[in-house]
Amino acid sequence: MASASSPHEPCRVCGDFKTWQKQKAARQKTTTVEGKSDCPADREQLGRETWTFLHTMAAYYPEQPSVAQQHDMKTFMTLFSKFYPCKDCAEHLRDRMKEHPVKVANQKELSQWMCDIHNDINKLLGKKLFDCSRVNERWRDGWKDGSCDL
Repeated sequence: MASASSPHEPCRVCGDFKTWQKQKAARQKTTTVEGKSDCPADREQLGRETWTFLHTMAAYYPEQPSVAQQHDMKTFMTLFSKFYPCKDCAEHLRDRMKEHPVKVANQKELSQWMCDIHNDINKLLGKKLFDCSRVNERWRDGWKDGSCDL
């Protein structure tokens, strides 16, 4: 949540942990028949789903992208970092992108860059780091044990 000194307006995806706990308890009361919440995403849910989208997009990025595709991906990431609903998260991503510009030469490079950025954020949050050598297995091809096969 934004404090009195914060320039950002309070928003659902920017909530603190105590607020999130209260919201989680309230959401349990508003679960739909299908077992899914009909409430807007909180910061944690939005983050998980956003990373799924970004990693999957990187996993299907061309092996040999055109100059236009490379430009478009850089533009997408720049605009994405400006409009992401969690202002603190968006600002952090912009800072990381200044230090480590998005790499778009090919699918492997973009996927590795995305994994490295995600790991930087996981480290900041005290979460487990992902083995980036397995990025395509996780986000494109499926685990080698066949657990993702239909």
